[in-house]
Amino acid sequence: MLDVKQFLLDLPSRVSPEDIQGDQATFHFDIAGAGQFTVRVENGQVSVSEGLSGEANSSVKTSAESFAKILAGDLNPMMAMMTGKLSIRNPGEMLKYAKMFGLM
Repeated sequence: MLDVKQFLLDLPSRVSPEDIQGDQATFHFDIAGAGQFTVRVENGQVSVSEGLSGEANSSVKTSAESFAKILAGDLNPMMAMMTGKLSIRNPGEMLKYAKMFGLM
């Protein structure tokens, strides 16, 4: 199974600075079984820290198992939301970055 914590910690290396130039956003990921993480997009950089800090534009809450299945393409994010396995506050903001982050 994919290491969800490592996936999140590796986000900065997967996002191209050109894709996020001028963007500013903060995301909270609360992943049961993997921990809590804050992902910040600012000044053409993505940074990831453990714990929840700052005011999030969008937040994701799920289990490590469900998150790994979504990343692997074995669980549809919309289906996960409808069945309560995934909760996203302000999904529109998350959708802007989901592809860049490798979440879809």
